[in-house]
Amino acid sequence: MAGRQDELAREQAVVDRLYARLDEVRSTTRGRLAQVRRSGPSGSPQNRSERDAFATLYEDRVAQLDAVEDRLAFGRLDLDDGTARYVGRIGLTDDEHRSLLTDWRAPAAQAFYRATALHPSGVVRRRHLVTSGRTVTGLEDEVLDLDAIDGDATHLSGEGALLASLATRRTGRMTDIVATIQAEQDRIIRSGLGGALVVQGGPGTGKTAVALHRAAYLLYAHRKVLERSGVLLVGPSRSFLRYIDQVLPSLGETGVVSTTIAELLPGLVAAGVDTGPVAEIKGRLVWRSVVRRAVRARERVPAQDVPVRVDGHDLVILRRDVRDAIAKARRTHKPHNEARATFVREMLARLLDQYADQLGSALAPEDVAVVTEDLRSHRDVRVALNLAWFPITPEKLVADLYAKPHRLAEAAPELSAAERRLLRRDPHAAWTESDVPILDEAAELLGEDDSLARAEARARAAERAAELEYARSVLESTGAGGGLVDAETLASRFESTGPRLTTAERAAADRTWTYGHVVVDEAQELSPMAWRALVRRVPTRSMTIVGDVAQTSSAAGARSWATALDPVLRDGWRLEELTVSYRTPAAVADAAQRVAAAAGLPVSPLTAARHVDDALELVRATPSGPARAELEQEVVDQVVALVREFVGPDGAGRVAVVAPAERVPALRRTVESALPDALGAAEGGRLLAQRPEDAQVPVLSPRETKGLEYDAVVLVEPAAVAEGPGGFSDLYVAMTRPTQRLVVVHERALPEGFAERAAA
Repeated sequence: MAGRQDELAREQAVVDRLYARLDEVRSTTRGRLAQVRRSGPSGSPQNRSERDAFATLYEDRVAQLDAVEDRLAFGRLDLDDGTARYVGRIGLTDDEHRSLLTDWRAPAAQAFYRATALHPSGVVRRRHLVTSGRTVTGLEDEVLDLDAIDGDATHLSGEGALLASLATRRTGRMTDIVATIQAEQDRIIRSGLGGALVVQGGPGTGKTAVALHRAAYLLYAHRKVLERSGVLLVGPSRSFLRYIDQVLPSLGETGVVSTTIAELLPGLVAAGVDTGPVAEIKGRLVWRSVVRRAVRARERVPAQDVPVRVDGHDLVILRRDVRDAIAKARRTHKPHNEARATFVREMLARLLDQYADQLGSALAPEDVAVVTEDLRSHRDVRVALNLAWFPITPEKLVADLYAKPHRLAEAAPELSAAERRLLRRDPHAAWTESDVPILDEAAELLGEDDSLARAEARARAAERAAELEYARSVLESTGAGGGLVDAETLASRFESTGPRLTTAERAAADRTWTYGHVVVDEAQELSPMAWRALVRRVPTRSMTIVGDVAQTSSAAGARSWATALDPVLRDGWRLEELTVSYRTPAAVADAAQRVAAAAGLPVSPLTAARHVDDALELVRATPSGPARAELEQEVVDQVVALVREFVGPDGAGRVAVVAPAERVPALRRTVESALPDALGAAEGGRLLAQRPEDAQVPVLSPRETKGLEYDAVVLVEPAAVAEGPGGFSDLYVAMTRPTQRLVVVHERALPEGFAERAAA
């Protein structure tokens, strides 16, 4: 015991030195940031730009240093040359640039995750430091060479640190696994940047953690490439992104753009929801051709020549001229709205020739611009040219397809009449997630509307004129400047010169931005059109794609990676598999595997790493009154018992109720009304939250739990879940959310696969 206390004291001294150095670096960086901010937006444009660049640099560094406060150092490698190397969240050096702490992503730290007794890689002992705040509370040792260690090892743990972390109560936010990355995970995390990497794995294998740690590793190992282009992280829902939002900052990275498919287009709100059949239709790759035809339909030759009268001259917009102008514009290979400038210019030139012919002489050079502008602004000419080459937004183009049956029939002959009827809707209906890839396709083919760009330019010019007028009034009324400062200079000082946008901020606001790497989680849910939209954003095809095709619940998703990816990743992709489930207790994992296999789902091989006593409980509600009322009361009773066991007064611990989607609203009301009475108002008040997924006791549908985890789960009526839109995939997801216990409450017979446990 005394030896262990001595070891703890020695490690505490090291950790104290590391935190002291962190505090010192943090203070220095904040001082430099404050100095830059005090300098103010003065000097030449170049000076202001440099100031903004330094401010952004220091702000990012401060954010990074603040984010690594928890578990700054978590490991030590004792090497066979007698030296020790500490491993942590970031690298730290002393004033003379000697290493104090090795970044977990550095090559020198790789042995912390991969060394084994068979292949020790020069490591004698691997030590996990267990900390609480800045205090070392425990040590977990793995001795890889017993002969090289003097004395007794304090503790042989193997995967003890990992299992301990899995046993801790959930908090509603994902934590990193940087201290407990396993060898199979580390190999994937450190895989090369090039190409598309697919990580397939069953529930609880750490796919999301691997994807996030891989993003952090790539940003470290390929900083020069990725800091200019950025990394895009795509998740299945906003609640999922909130769940993981602390992981990358805790790993020292703050510059990743996180989004969902529904939020992929800046400024667009996709709040609507499609039924499964409609989502499946919208997800098909046929929309490449449909949208292209819809765009071409806005480039059309009039049925007959169109006479117009301009300034007393009778001109004719000839069909053959329109046909030739359209052909010339198309030969530019520019998007529709951008190519329109070529079409309009060509048509105005031909009308100008007619105008000159009627005059009987060539126009003087100074008159050409005047007459051309008269033609451009003439109402009848404008209308005729717009009808021939219509400037249109992606939203208007797609809304017309849904709202006007003749347009959809013209553009989508591949769809049946019944399928086109399913797509019909009001032109003002809310956009859905399934619409976003189609809108993105339209935006790519349409390009920017030049009229919008001109309007923005006019607005900027008007704003600048107002600033100049204000500057003149200030100089005239105050006499400031003493004649040495003019209005132009003063107006420039009025302009906002805040910190320069980061790469992530610029990328998030730009639909056409191309990233250096894209990470996709729950990737099996993406439709073919969604894949097309994502691949468009990463020309290098450098992607990390994680998911499980057995958990596909979307009607537009895939049951096979080849089916999903071969059409869009023609350069190919490589597959890695995770086979060990760390999160899910063995009894629960085995039952879920049996149910999924009995339903014919393409389940991956899976071995559970943990056995938890009483992890699976099946409870049949025997109705003495109305069946649903009895079922709901049983759910409440189970929830109350689980909350008492797993939810602590410190806010840690999560117990979820997962039910068929149609039962969620009623169950949510029942649980919320019952908890305060059952637990006391003070406790109950902390159990509920404004967003259901943020509550300590959320009541959710299976699809809402994708990618999330809880200490315990009450699963309501599995047979009804399996009959829902997501089928047995939703049931497979729902069964594999808990880290400690699954309680199945049912009134109907259980689906096949539960039978083994039920018989027992």
